[in-house]
Amino acid sequence: MKLFELQPAPGSKKLPNRKGRGIGSGNGKTGGRGHKGQNARAGGGVRPGFEGGQMPLYMRLPKRGFNNYEFSKKYTEVNVSDLNIFDEGTVVTEELLKSSGLAKKIIDGVAILGNGELTKKLTVQATKFTKTATEKIEAAGGKVEVV
Repeated sequence: MKLFELQPAPGSKKLPNRKGRGIGSGNGKTGGRGHKGQNARAGGGVRPGFEGGQMPLYMRLPKRGFNNYEFSKKYTEVNVSDLNIFDEGTVVTEELLKSSGLAKKIIDGVAILGNGELTKKLTVQATKFTKTATEKIEAAGGKVEVV
C-alpha cells in the first residue's frame, strides 16, 4: 500500500448537514427554524434563565449565606526544599525570601510547606509553618520562628 492509496473507512466520514440549501435537501428555505419570530433570526433566542418576562427562578429564590474569600488571609507558599539555596546557618526572613525570588508577592505573610527535603541547618522566620515543615527544619538542625 502506498501513501496516496490511503483513504478513510467507508461510513466513517459523514458530511455536515447544510441548512437552507434548497427544497430537495429537506432543510431548505427556513432551514429548520420555522417561520419568522425571534428564534428564526440570526443571533435570535433568549439568554439562559430568561422566562419570557416572568420573574426568573434565580431572582425568585432568596440569597443565602456569604463567602469569606475576600477576608481570608493570603499566604505566599514556600516549600522546604526551596530553602536549600541558602547557605548553612542563614537566618531566613520573609524579606530574604522576597529578595531571593522565592516569594514574589507577600500579602499577609509567608507559609512554609513541608514538600521536599532540607539538607542545611537554617533558622527560618515566617508567619506560618506546616507540621511537616517544622519537623523537617528541626530534623536538619535548624530552628523555626513564627513571626
